[in-house]
Amino acid sequence: MTFPELGVGAQLTAALVKQKISEPTPIQTLGLPVVAAGGDVYLHAETGSGKTLAYLLPLLGRLDLRQETTQIVVLAPTHELAIQIQRQACDLATHSGLVFKTLLLIGGTSLDRQLEKLKKKPHLAVGSPGRILELLSMGKLKGHTVRALVLDEADTLLGPDSLECVRRIVKAVAPGRQMVFASATEQVESSGIVKELAPECVFLRPEPAPVNPNIEHLFLVCEERDKPDVLRKLVHACAPERALVFVHRNLTAEEVAAKLAHHKVPAADLHGAFTKAERQRAMEDFRSGRTRVLIASDIAARGLDISGVTHVFNLDAPTQSRDYLHRVGRTARAGAHGTAVSLFTEAEKRLARRYATELGVNLQEVRLREGRVVAVTP
Repeated sequence: MTFPELGVGAQLTAALVKQKISEPTPIQTLGLPVVAAGGDVYLHAETGSGKTLAYLLPLLGRLDLRQETTQIVVLAPTHELAIQIQRQACDLATHSGLVFKTLLLIGGTSLDRQLEKLKKKPHLAVGSPGRILELLSMGKLKGHTVRALVLDEADTLLGPDSLECVRRIVKAVAPGRQMVFASATEQVESSGIVKELAPECVFLRPEPAPVNPNIEHLFLVCEERDKPDVLRKLVHACAPERALVFVHRNLTAEEVAAKLAHHKVPAADLHGAFTKAERQRAMEDFRSGRTRVLIASDIAARGLDISGVTHVFNLDAPTQSRDYLHRVGRTARAGAHGTAVSLFTEAEKRLARRYATELGVNLQEVRLREGRVVAVTP
């Protein structure tokens, strides 16, 4: 189906054409009509599947632009994701000619400046739960005008760190408001909370996409203590145009960044221990190409859709196959080819068999020899 057939208006469709988006993704095909109808809905699909547009297009299409009120509030668990969502909304406004106003409301930035901007009555507010709740409590963000409340990366927002804040936001906005949940993962605990917050919620899940055949899957076995140095050698050997490195721990991220910097490889660290300004600078440096390597944890990278990633390195390998699939799916986008390289200890080598069995992918063992990556023959 086409976007117009799914109910997207002419102006927003034209905006998509200008952004070279011509065909809806599976989650958009499922979600656009349901969100447009005003029902509560849970959009469950992998990272990069187009969930943001699946809710933004119908919600923006239903805005009453005659009313200078905040009608849509989108919550995001990280500042980077909030910035990405607001940027996408701004692009739609710019390319469509629709005169709707958006505002980013996150912590770590000037509250006074945000209070001043709120006087202009944005139609769409995107932000972190803490700052959104603070402004609702102050009466500066008017909850009674909100027609739709979106929880992007709902699994994270409904976790123990944010749940109470989210509950208070739900109570503060207008009764009868539409609720939209979006997430790449779906946990039993959060699904129960969704049904509590929105009993009539419809859960939408496209058929699982096959593993992208354009991704080459490699793994290298080494000692745990050697992983940062091996990664540094791999980056030199593979010469990625743009690479994501996944880690579990703060210390690992810092050590890897320091090693790469020492060897003249520009790297940015997106780990959650850094300040909002530093994380924003890391993302901008990576997107602009000033740095070729971005180091992140799964949480720090949640929901981020970064184009042009040629390599994904798993310094700390995920134990679950679905997590491996989410990570490597950040490369080989839009018909391009990509490479995923995982570093295993001897004990972790069993994960290669798990990924192969559960995902149907072939992981080739490799080693480094004279600065080159070479296959290990059985």
